[in-house]
Amino acid sequence: MAPIPIQRHRLDNGLRVILSPDGRTPIVAVNLWYGVGSRHEERGRTGFAHLFEHMMFQGSANVAKGEHFAMVNGVGGALNASTWTDRTNYFETLPSHELELALWLESDRMASLLPAMTQEKLDNQRDVVKNERRSSVDNQPYGTAEERMQALLWPEGHPYHHSTIGSMEDLSAASLDDVSRFFATYYAPNNAVLTVAGDFDTDAALAAIGRHFGPIPANPDLPPSPLMDVPDSLGGEVREVVPDQVELPRVHVAYRIPAFGTEGHQAFDVVSDLLGTGRASRLYRSLVRERQLAADVAAFVFPWAGGSTVLAVWATARPEIEVDTLEAQLLDDIGHLATDGPADDELARVRTLHAAAVEGSLEQVGERADRIGQYACLFDRPEMVNTEIERYDAVTAEKVRQGMAERTGAENRLVLTYIPAEDAAEDAA
Repeated sequence: MAPIPIQRHRLDNGLRVILSPDGRTPIVAVNLWYGVGSRHEERGRTGFAHLFEHMMFQGSANVAKGEHFAMVNGVGGALNASTWTDRTNYFETLPSHELELALWLESDRMASLLPAMTQEKLDNQRDVVKNERRSSVDNQPYGTAEERMQALLWPEGHPYHHSTIGSMEDLSAASLDDVSRFFATYYAPNNAVLTVAGDFDTDAALAAIGRHFGPIPANPDLPPSPLMDVPDSLGGEVREVVPDQVELPRVHVAYRIPAFGTEGHQAFDVVSDLLGTGRASRLYRSLVRERQLAADVAAFVFPWAGGSTVLAVWATARPEIEVDTLEAQLLDDIGHLATDGPADDELARVRTLHAAAVEGSLEQVGERADRIGQYACLFDRPEMVNTEIERYDAVTAEKVRQGMAERTGAENRLVLTYIPAEDAAEDAA
């Protein structure tokens, strides 16, 4: 595919603006990335970044509660937001002639959310987030796995030690002053990247961006990024068994790996596809189809950019299969990739799948704006969107083998095993 156009601009208040014009369809996407996520939260104040994602839809000085959704939906557009460890982002996709509506809505809440913030809104959204935690974490089979992995892979006090959704205790303790201070600190133009992609006139877009965002003052006292470094290795195997309300045992295996955006991380993007993408992947072929030990498998890497991140693999045992048998074969399959590396046909398969996925997603202006914003916010390199396939294809079999050998030994391994609670009770009896 042709390179995606990237035009960089910066307002006097520090707002980075990335324009990517494409007039093929009359649609425009606006994506605003803030450089704040759960890694920026203070101890005892976890969950604030995600809570604030919800608060940003509760109205601002000139937009009543619920009107942001109503206005965008009313012109045939769509919108949402998301929060994770390193960032929070807000996005709209609309008919191209409605670009200024999205710019006004985003700038109004950046400039004037605080005057509209009330204790009632905070209490309401705190309850919404608590219910979200109950449904997606606490009451979901295997739902606490990611949270437990973070707590075991990173030491107490490290910014990745706690989950993005936060704890019930910290959410309950959040005061209106706490939340207001969090907004005033991080929701500033010099801590944000605005990306506009799709069908628009660049001069008109820049003028509108200047009108709406230009008067918003910068925060001259942005806190420095928290310290993220940890050793490459855990220093020994870490194990935990979790009795839970699950029907089948599941084995999670995780390793610290190089951070997203580094050359070392790229090899593990390939590894996750080799191990777990599609029915021809190593784990599906071995554990599900041939040996019939697992009901399902997965492998993935988290795109966390702060010092280190994680390669995670899991497999759910079939009925009547001993979890120790499943774990032994799972570790053996992972180990073979560390000792032998992938075959040429395996690399060709995942490269083809990856290229198709990237090209397909970047045809959507919303996804294009999001990926550009990601690279601009995390690395100040929006042009990286044009080299995703190239970087992936540059990973050789030897780079895969070397990365696995360096990072997936027992000294850097977490094994987190979920077992049915009734089985644990029977063993204890």
